[in-house]
Amino acid sequence: MLYVPCYMKLISRKQVRERRKARSIAVGTDIRPRISVFRSNRFIYAQLIDDFKGVTLASCSSLDPEVAKKIDKIKGKIDVASEVGKILATRALAKNIKTAVFDRSGYQYHGRVKSLAEGARAGGLVF
Repeated sequence: MLYVPCYMKLISRKQVRERRKARSIAVGTDIRPRISVFRSNRFIYAQLIDDFKGVTLASCSSLDPEVAKKIDKIKGKIDVASEVGKILATRALAKNIKTAVFDRSGYQYHGRVKSLAEGARAGGLVF
């Protein structure tokens, strides 16, 4: 549990992240979709979302077969996240998407989230 002095009660880390996520103003369009990131203890997921249509344009996760082939050679979750970002970028470029808005979903911008973003930039996405 985490202590937050302004509310004077104990709240969980998940609730803190949900509050941070609620303050997010990232909105994706068909020209510039939103890259939404979800990070669990074992896996990382990313998807390109058009919020106006409510459609997922492309997605990638560390569970994908394309990533699973490369995971055997990769050590560490940060390197796996970078590979997920690169593959997401190639899938986006195949659909003629060159720019995006990055939505970290309330997670801090370091570690696996940062690695995924840098991998997407290395793959050719601009944000």
